[in-house]
Amino acid sequence: MKNIFTTLFVLASIMGFTQTTMNIYQSNGTVLQIPLSTIDSITYTVGNSGNLAGLTTLSIGSITSTSAVSGGDITSDGGAPITQRGVCYGTSTNPTTADSTTNDGSGTGSFSSNLSGLTANTSYYVRSYAINSAGTAYGNEVSFTTTGGGIVTNPGSGVTDIDGNIYTSIVLGNGQEWMQENLRTTKYANGDTIPNVTDSAQWFNLTTDAWCHYSNDSLYENSYGKMYNWYAVDNASGLCPTGWHVPTDAEWTTLIDYLGGGIVAGGKMKTVGTIQAGTGLWNDPNTAATNESGFSGLPGGNRSNNGNYTNIGDNGYWWSSTQSNTTNAWYRALYYNYSNVYRGTNYKEYGFSVRCLRD
Repeated sequence: MKNIFTTLFVLASIMGFTQTTMNIYQSNGTVLQIPLSTIDSITYTVGNSGNLAGLTTLSIGSITSTSAVSGGDITSDGGAPITQRGVCYGTSTNPTTADSTTNDGSGTGSFSSNLSGLTANTSYYVRSYAINSAGTAYGNEVSFTTTGGGIVTNPGSGVTDIDGNIYTSIVLGNGQEWMQENLRTTKYANGDTIPNVTDSAQWFNLTTDAWCHYSNDSLYENSYGKMYNWYAVDNASGLCPTGWHVPTDAEWTTLIDYLGGGIVAGGKMKTVGTIQAGTGLWNDPNTAATNESGFSGLPGGNRSNNGNYTNIGDNGYWWSSTQSNTTNAWYRALYYNYSNVYRGTNYKEYGFSVRCLRD
């Protein structure tokens, strides 16, 4: 980088005529004097101001009628210090810092943002931002709807498991982010393989982890995912993708309470339509099904501890990560002919579906 200089034009009387001279004051204390008549042009350069920052916007949580929580994750400062960061938000897409903003400090890394002064029953769009000397960079856009009565469901960021299976997700007004699909992985999060056990007698005698398809038929996978015994749920290698986990019994209760309690929550968690009408995967009458939670529960049936397969089309079963005693663990079930969610315990050898919850 060239020295920054100050110009001073000096009139000097030399031999009876006036000559204009440029004085250049250097950082080392010396002064260069150059007659302007000898200068053709003057150029100088300044230091690189860097590039725009790289960042993503975090999912929305803790949604109320007037507030919500978001944030961002700045993964690159672009080669110049981040002097301000936060989120911008509004009721139109692609909000900028000209809209409502938060100021959440400086520097790289993750940060949390509190959005306040919102209007009930209103959709908002949010982007994280980061400012450095190169300008203002924006993260991806996320959206949500404030509460004001009823259930609030917003799209989550989803997740991909170690096998490459992609899952959509929902963020509820209570802050929980759930997968909208049943787990399909054949590996734990650390890469270890989960055994696929098809033989009924072998399944009956298991005290270790295993998975299966309903009736050992992979055609069921796209709709219903795989079924796992509880030993796979409890494996320390992690059945769910990194950053996610099998929900505890208490976390299932949190979901169901948010949906209005066990008596009515089942209808809000089931997909609509019936097999008989050609509109869904549940048997008639699929009582009270609205799926207004976005959970999209399906009747994937189960594999009992004797290795037999039952109840596809009628019921869906999902494990919790909480055991009730040394032989049993808690689970939740949805039924084709009831609106409620059933909470019960069953033998750990049973094969049930699995939904994952973000950490």
